[in-house]
Amino acid sequence: MDAAEKQPVRVTILSRSYTLRTSGDPREVEALAASVDELMLAISSKAPNADNTHVAVLACLHLADSLRQAERELNELKDRVGRKSEQFAGMLEQLIASAGEEQ
Repeated sequence: MDAAEKQPVRVTILSRSYTLRTSGDPREVEALAASVDELMLAISSKAPNADNTHVAVLACLHLADSLRQAERELNELKDRVGRKSEQFAGMLEQLIASAGEEQ
C-alpha cells in the first residue's frame, strides 16, 4: 500500500479520540492503542493529579524500559544460539573427521 492507500483508524486514548492512518492491519493499530490507553489509565489512576503530558511521558518511559529489556533478552538469546551453533559445528566436524578415518 502506498500513502494514498492508507486506511484511517479511529482510536481512543485517555478519553481522547485520534484518527490515525495505517497501511497495515487496522486491528493491530487498535490493539496497540488499547494497550497504550490501558497503560496510561493505570498510570493516571496512581497519579491522579498528573496532567496528560506527565502521564504520557511516564508511559513512554515505561515502554522504553520494556523495549530495552526485550532487546537485552533478544541479544542474550542470539548469543546463546551463536554459542550452540559453534558447539554443533564442532561436533559435526568431529563426526566428519571420525567418519573419514574409518574409511
